[in-house]
Amino acid sequence: MNYHPVIKAKNISFFLSVDGEIDSSLAINNFWKQKKMVFLPVLDPNISGHLLFIEYKSQTNLVLNKFKILEPEINIYKSISLNKIDIMLVPLVAFDIKGNRLGLGGGFYDRTLNNWKRNNFLPIGIAYDFQLVNNLPNEKWDIPLPVIITPSKIWQW
Repeated sequence: MNYHPVIKAKNISFFLSVDGEIDSSLAINNFWKQKKMVFLPVLDPNISGHLLFIEYKSQTNLVLNKFKILEPEINIYKSISLNKIDIMLVPLVAFDIKGNRLGLGGGFYDRTLNNWKRNNFLPIGIAYDFQLVNNLPNEKWDIPLPVIITPSKIWQW
């Protein structure tokens, strides 16, 4: 990803692609080659609807969560606090020209992104070009993204 905040980032939260999301595997491998730390979201077992972020390496043991999505086994010693993440690459189903995103519907990322400025990380949506729509319905809890990267363009608001 040729975008300055991604290039300079050391701690990157990413995702393992599911259900037609843009493939994250090549980027993750490139981050590892660049000696960047990669963290994946994990369903928080103690706080319903929230995410933890656990370090991900090629040898990390992955397990299926209740949504049948692979995630690292929880190891508190491999977790990172939000204020230590530089960028958070976020999956989406669709986005509009105002930076609104449509996710899979659980609200996990909206809760995580709620205080992204205070936690000092940059959330970046990762999408295919065809996922752009004219307008998305927007609820009060929806958090628009300041940047969305597609194969052909970097959208910034």
